[in-house]
Amino acid sequence: MEETARGPHWLGFLADASDLLAGTLDPDMVPAIIAQIVVPRLSNWCAVYTSDSDVGPLRLVYLWHADEARIDGLRERLSEVEIGDAETRTTSLVHVADSQVLAVPLVARGRSLGLMCLGRPDRFPDDVIQFAEDIARRAALAMDNARLYAQQAAANRALQRSLLPPNEPEVPGLDYGVIYEPAGEVNEVGGDFYDLFKAGDECWRFAIGDVCGTGPEAAAVTGLARHTLRLLAREGYGVAAVVGRLNQAILEEGERARFLTLLHGDITPVETGLEVRLVSAGHPEALRLRPTGEVEAVTTPQSLLGVFHEVSYDTDTIHLDHGDVLLAVTDGVTERRSGGRLLDDDGGLAKLLSECAGLSARAVAERIRRSAAEFAAEPSADDLAILVLRAR
Repeated sequence: MEETARGPHWLGFLADASDLLAGTLDPDMVPAIIAQIVVPRLSNWCAVYTSDSDVGPLRLVYLWHADEARIDGLRERLSEVEIGDAETRTTSLVHVADSQVLAVPLVARGRSLGLMCLGRPDRFPDDVIQFAEDIARRAALAMDNARLYAQQAAANRALQRSLLPPNEPEVPGLDYGVIYEPAGEVNEVGGDFYDLFKAGDECWRFAIGDVCGTGPEAAAVTGLARHTLRLLAREGYGVAAVVGRLNQAILEEGERARFLTLLHGDITPVETGLEVRLVSAGHPEALRLRPTGEVEAVTTPQSLLGVFHEVSYDTDTIHLDHGDVLLAVTDGVTERRSGGRLLDDDGGLAKLLSECAGLSARAVAERIRRSAAEFAAEPSADDLAILVLRAR
């Protein structure tokens, strides 16, 4: 064992330990990092116990020994002794087999998270005990932060799932593909969404939208938009009327309102393909791909939602012949940036789509997604949604 006097050497050790613990937000990794920090510097072995609550039972989640061959035997011995409980708040010394064991509580923000147990054959010097307690405080805070982060990430994933369609319907004569990728950290809820649902007999609706911003505020508008679209469409309101009423609903949110770009339309199967009526409210233009490779914009730009009270929307009507493809994306595709250039500069998206003639809807969506990802070296900072409708 190296010298234990407090000094720059040990303060550097504590600083390195803090950096290691602060460098992970994975709650399963923290116990392993704890053990790797203290063995063999402070002890021959380390066992980390955690609990789901202050009064819950402790369970051994990580065990490390300087001699790896002794880990299994040590695990068996520890299973036969009572180390402590989740309510332990003070450091204690006990004996396990041939080791003196220093049990240091892991307490953060007033909550007991578990115990860090260090074992060595000889006595623990007072300064080693002090360092162990210092590390335990840092470790407990790192563990608590990682747990909170994981809980928040899980909650946001559940929220994100609730904002996407619960199922994807079968539409006669339609082959479709959808891709959705939220950007940013896992604790961010994206503002992009899409939907495809049955609105009545032989009529289906689709939507793709982009709410300004991310997080809970954007999610609230996303939820409002998707549920309003479904409700009004099933009540028999036309495409333009639905968009107009959604605009009013967003404005009525007052200060909580967010701007929303939206492409909303209906699909009616006919003998020659699909009849599509759609409204583009501030959204990137929808493109139609012919089997020949010809691409054209098919939507009229209109005001985005959540800005003006007195605004009406007009419907564009197009026909998709068999083999025609309709592509709709959010600006996570069109505004993908590489240096000073955007993907859609000089009709870049249309050029990409023209190369997709003959592909299935899913293959078109994947081609566009991959092209957007490869357009720049750095990860995208914006959400991305792609909706492809193809007349079979």
